[in-house]
Amino acid sequence: MSAVMSAVARPDGAGPPTLGDLAFDDADFDRVRQLIYERAGINLGAGKQAMVYSRVSRRLRETGHRSCAGYLRWLEQARGAAADAEWQEFINCLTTNLTSFFREDHHFTALVDDLRARTGQGTPRIWCSAASTGEEPYSIAMTVDEALGPNHGARLVASDIDTNVLTTAAAGVYPLEARGLSPQRLRQHFLRGKAAQAGLIRVRPELARIVEFRVLNLMDSHWALGEPFDFVFCRNVMIYFDAPTQRRVLEKIHATMKPRGLLYVGHSENFTEARSLFQLRGKTIYERV
Repeated sequence: MSAVMSAVARPDGAGPPTLGDLAFDDADFDRVRQLIYERAGINLGAGKQAMVYSRVSRRLRETGHRSCAGYLRWLEQARGAAADAEWQEFINCLTTNLTSFFREDHHFTALVDDLRARTGQGTPRIWCSAASTGEEPYSIAMTVDEALGPNHGARLVASDIDTNVLTTAAAGVYPLEARGLSPQRLRQHFLRGKAAQAGLIRVRPELARIVEFRVLNLMDSHWALGEPFDFVFCRNVMIYFDAPTQRRVLEKIHATMKPRGLLYVGHSENFTEARSLFQLRGKTIYERV
């Protein structure tokens, strides 16, 4: 049993499981869907049962539960730091993190023009609301450097709900063959590993200093993000939310932005129904009203 879970007694009293001995039924699936919706706003479809079993079963094995029902009962009844830590692991295991450098690259081409158009209007503040393993915020940071030069002073807040991916992001270490990086950008923005680190690259310190990583759940009632942002990247996040949750999150994003600030969203996301908040300005780019 993990150190996290051993700090609190399990209500089902189960011992360590054996492979293939993990009970999971339709009622468990429905309960998982309800809990992840309440905690993270994620709206899991009815066809995701196999995916949920695969991911939640890792937590059962890690924590020593034989059944999903027993694990969920423990999770809901336990209190204290151990329970808080396991709630975070529960959320981590059910989030999806698909990313690469300069994904949907038209946004970064547009960002160059948008940054230069605002020259003289103060130091740019940018928020990347789904940092994942770091490729997106570092792509933004590289774009800022290339658009404004090395002494731009811009600051980038990069947040995510998943603490595991943020650890990877903060380290800034990736395979040499990471997708989306040109040879020029590899030379300019990364250090190559040697000896035991051969085949790896690390974000240069001067680029890493631009980015502040932090844990943030978009369902939290209060976002302590500081001064308003000029630019917000919230890409391929809203697809996991239902319509009411999307609206609540958009209203809160709106409140974090400067007037005429720009919101960059995913290629399959459309917020034309939120015209009172944002007006379409370009391809999946919205301007704050």
